[in-house]
Amino acid sequence: MSMKIRLARGGSKKRPHYSIVATDSRMPRDGRFLEKLGTYDPLLAKDNEGRVKMDIERVQYWIGQGAQPTDRIARFLEAAGVVAKKVRNNPKAAVPGKRMADLAAKKAARAAAPATAE
Repeated sequence: MSMKIRLARGGSKKRPHYSIVATDSRMPRDGRFLEKLGTYDPLLAKDNEGRVKMDIERVQYWIGQGAQPTDRIARFLEAAGVVAKKVRNNPKAAVPGKRMADLAAKKAARAAAPATAE
């Protein structure tokens, strides 16, 4: 059985509240889970200690059983110091899209045009 540690959404519309759960990866996001491991409240400030609450011992137990944390949960675990920080690289994130590249080229052309006219 492929296990995941992931977020299950709760709360009302535009007021999200997530539970951190250990579940079979084939179950729906908000469906059946094996154990609730903590909570995540994205509406709280980033420096608020109540934003992410986890039972670290149970998380380590499930990781020992072969459960794979999702990207978001892995970041929470890195912040808590449970797992080593992973190097991430997304070179396309810094590259502007086609429209912004066109606008930048036009702006550069306009900036260069008065300099050559003088």
